[in-house]
This record gives sequence, structure tokens and C-alpha cells, in this order.
Amino acid sequence: MATLVVLYNKPADAGAFDAHYFDKHIPLAKTIPGLRRYEVSKGPVATPQGPSAYHLVALLTFDSTAAIGAAFASKEGQATAADLGNFAQAGAQLLICDTHTV
Repeated sequence: MATLVVLYNKPADAGAFDAHYFDKHIPLAKTIPGLRRYEVSKGPVATPQGPSAYHLVALLTFDSTAAIGAAFASKEGQATAADLGNFAQAGAQLLICDTHTV
């Protein structure tokens, strides 16, 4: 398995971010071919030391890192990536890694 981790920076308008993210971005992202699981954080994103710079964390699971590459090369993946500019003006960090259960 492989995971795409998306760390969304805190937006200027959290309400507008959340409205677009949950009403438009998630349904769009769920059309990406090969997506096996989509999880998002609930409530504040914190560190062991306290608050973080992030508003929301998304975890998208695929069969492999190659599947992630193929997914985002698809028209659905490109449309989802293009949508970031519509709500994530504060920026986001994207991390891709292979995962396994231990």
C-alpha cells in the first residue's frame, strides 16, 4: 500500500475552506482512479507541544506509489490537483510514501 499525505496550512477563512473542501473537493477526489481509502483529520491538528500550522490532514491510500502517480496523471487526478487553487490559498504540503502494517 502507499499513502498520499496532504497537510493543509491554516487558511485565512476556515469556514470557506471547509465548505469548499467537503462539498466540492472531496467528491472530486473520490473520482480519482485507484483511490482505496480517503481519511481526513477531525478537529484541531496538534503536535505533542501544542497547536500546529495545519488546518487539516488528508490521508489518501492507493495500492502503490506507482498507482498514486498514475492516479494523478489521469484527468480526474489533474482536475483534483487543479482544484487546490480554489480553496487552499494558504498552501499545502504533499507527501507520498509506501506503507505497511507492522
